[in-house]
Amino acid sequence: MAAAAATAAAAPRPEAASPQWAPPGHERARDAAGLGDCEDAPVRPLCKPRGICSRAYFLVLMVFVHLYLGNVLALLLFVHYSNGDESSDPGPQRRAQGPGPAPTLGPLTRLEGIKVGYERKVQLVADRDHFIRTLSLKPLLFEIPGFLSDEECRLIIQLAQMKGLQRSQILPTEEYEEAMGTMQVSQLDLFRLLDQNRDGRLQLREVLAQTRLGNGRWMTPENIQEMYSAIKADPDGDGVLSLQEFSDMDLRDFHKYMRSHKAASSELVRNSHHTWLYQGEGAHHVMRAIRQRVLRLTRLSPEIVELSEPLQVVRYGEGGHYHAHVDSGPVYPETICSHTKLVANESVPFETSCRYMTVLFYLNNVTGGGETVFPVADNRTYDEMSLIQDDVDLRDTRRHCDKGNLRVKPRQGTAVFWYNYLPDGQGWVGDVDDYSLHGGCLVTSGTKWIANNWINVDPSRARQALFQQEMARLAREGGTDSQPEWALDRAYRDARVEL
Repeated sequence: MAAAAATAAAAPRPEAASPQWAPPGHERARDAAGLGDCEDAPVRPLCKPRGICSRAYFLVLMVFVHLYLGNVLALLLFVHYSNGDESSDPGPQRRAQGPGPAPTLGPLTRLEGIKVGYERKVQLVADRDHFIRTLSLKPLLFEIPGFLSDEECRLIIQLAQMKGLQRSQILPTEEYEEAMGTMQVSQLDLFRLLDQNRDGRLQLREVLAQTRLGNGRWMTPENIQEMYSAIKADPDGDGVLSLQEFSDMDLRDFHKYMRSHKAASSELVRNSHHTWLYQGEGAHHVMRAIRQRVLRLTRLSPEIVELSEPLQVVRYGEGGHYHAHVDSGPVYPETICSHTKLVANESVPFETSCRYMTVLFYLNNVTGGGETVFPVADNRTYDEMSLIQDDVDLRDTRRHCDKGNLRVKPRQGTAVFWYNYLPDGQGWVGDVDDYSLHGGCLVTSGTKWIANNWINVDPSRARQALFQQEMARLAREGGTDSQPEWALDRAYRDARVEL
């Protein structure tokens, strides 16, 4: 329960980046002033008011998560355009010098699924046809064999190794108590957040459903019961906490318990290493070619694709995994998207990664395990509490991947892509698609390499337009010399892969 109370009171992003089975970041939410016809377009909540996505729980959750999952990609992106010489925040004066109100953006394109198994032919590169196959309708998920050549896969791995990979860390414990100290939530309110069925008792699955993360550990029923025992939270040992038992607890005991228990790699929400590869102007020609291929695949505007996150490359060694999560977080008036926050003339406490689409590439054939699982793909209904039944947690990719509805086997060169949001009926971003829940199954033998291209779109049409306008201005003023020094792979634009 340490994790339960702690994370629920305070506390991820994909088979790939950020992540964790909670929202991968946080954000703001009002439209910037001076946007003409777009002024009165408020940001809608992207999650139904229930369960983990309830606004009250979300706010509690994000106070903790935002300290650790701030999207470094946004920083890199803005460093790219500002060349590190000026403040990353353009500021009111610089915004005022822009070329006027941002234009209204056209509708976002969206591929139709038709039916599971449906195939269509597309031409993404010259003199070659690719076939897109529909894998599910909920979420809208597709597979493209041979999207990358074997040589391109090897080059991406080589560039990632040359740049260097770092552990995909989730929730370091150093600032844990500091984060909890910022909370202004009573124990009674916390109990109500956890008590989903409103019966005045906390069952293990209610605690697990709200406890994505503790000190970076993936919490199991056994973990929760160990904590109950250690801090004497459950005197009768029935695994259920009454309101009185919960009220009698001292939450500081949870923090102490979590600090004293370091998680092993196998116990983490995500066990992998990753790096980012720049794909903008001046990048290796293969990196540029892949971005252009993604542009043709998604049929989105060049501005949206080019201003999205760099390519994330991830390595899972034997024993590597990533428990089920969604790639994008809900957006409330208290949040803002990581990629547009620096051009918004507003101040809100949280940010999140607004990833309209995920395009995932398999860079090698995995000897054993390593599938991408979509636990509830094409379910008739979605109920968060039904993800945990008895001793089976469908989000647990180490123990229960075989029980998920859909598993995609890693095949070198294959790409899968899906939409993380539902349409809003007006050609823009709607609610988060709960069915996009996915994770990386346990690698039982060998090594698994993947890469991710996320396409970032702000649910606020006006703010996305302002962002694109400001980035275009900075690009015009900075020219080709505004390329960032962190883009190490630029030095390898002429590199050749040993085949």
